[in-house]
Amino acid sequence: MEDNVDTILFHKTTRFLFHEEPPSSRAPWSLVGMTASVYALWSLFVLPGFRKVPWKLKVPYLPSGKTQTANVVKLLQGRKGRLVDLGSGDGRLVFAAASLGFRSTGYELNPILLNWAKADLSDYKNVTVFLAPSVGETLKKKLADELPDDARVIVCRFPLSGWSPTCSEGSGLDQVWAYDMANIRNISDYSPS
Repeated sequence: MEDNVDTILFHKTTRFLFHEEPPSSRAPWSLVGMTASVYALWSLFVLPGFRKVPWKLKVPYLPSGKTQTANVVKLLQGRKGRLVDLGSGDGRLVFAAASLGFRSTGYELNPILLNWAKADLSDYKNVTVFLAPSVGETLKKKLADELPDDARVIVCRFPLSGWSPTCSEGSGLDQVWAYDMANIRNISDYSPS
């Protein structure tokens, strides 16, 4: 038995208007692919660095501001020699020091770069540091063991506990402290052990 024209037209129109194609299988796979790519990049560049660093040495990224950078530059006035920036972040202190004529190097926690713990600091006369207080004791030992007497350490935002600064510049979050290694070594209760 044949359907009448109205039934045929209604059926075809309904099918045309309300027919849904099966959902595209590309969208979920695209999302999976993007997630896998981001994870692969993260695990390639960031994760290996964090695996090699003890938990207490992991520090957050806190950029130095213009005022703090200017305070560091003031404490570098009249100094000569190479400069290393530990915890260099985006490199603004390295670039500021280079503009003053220093041969500057920056170390940041990144597996592509050398970790500062492996760097030999004995060739540097100037060290700028912007690291969290959790690395203080490890850092003080490294600085005391490797820096020459005429070296100056400039610390941003977090002073080194137990060391008396030679001078400081600024206040609040923009304050920086300078430690001259000759003065640190003259403190009677200091021992580099």
